[in-house]
Amino acid sequence: MPVIAISRFEHFFRAAAGLDVDKSDLKRYSDFVNRKMYDMLVVAEAAAKSNGRDIIEFWDLPITKGLQESMHDFRDLNEELDLAPILAELRALPPLDLSLSEETESRLSAVAGGLSLALAKAFTIVYPTLRNPATEQWERVTRLFDLLL
Repeated sequence: MPVIAISRFEHFFRAAAGLDVDKSDLKRYSDFVNRKMYDMLVVAEAAAKSNGRDIIEFWDLPITKGLQESMHDFRDLNEELDLAPILAELRALPPLDLSLSEETESRLSAVAGGLSLALAKAFTIVYPTLRNPATEQWERVTRLFDLLL
């Protein structure tokens, strides 16, 4: 499990969407980010291969307009959420056939930040009055992302 400061994690969700999360939500969150990042890298790898390249470029990632906006909003939110421990867990997942370009590697934290912000905002869209997401809400919201990413 990644070592993220619980207080930063809690503060981020409060600032991003007015949600009160706690230590028990941290594993759900890190699992979500890892799973979605890996899914995106698998799709990016297929795009790179279909274009005859042996390296995954940033533009191979399936970044939608909405995710791109969330990435910008995450940057503008200026919250300190150390995503390095979560991104380090990607190395424990099955390896890809292709390696990442330096630019792709350096921008993964921005993608993870955008996913984090989109996740937080998704809770408020699906459950407008929700303050503290429970297991059922986490499962429902993450299933929505599974449909799209």
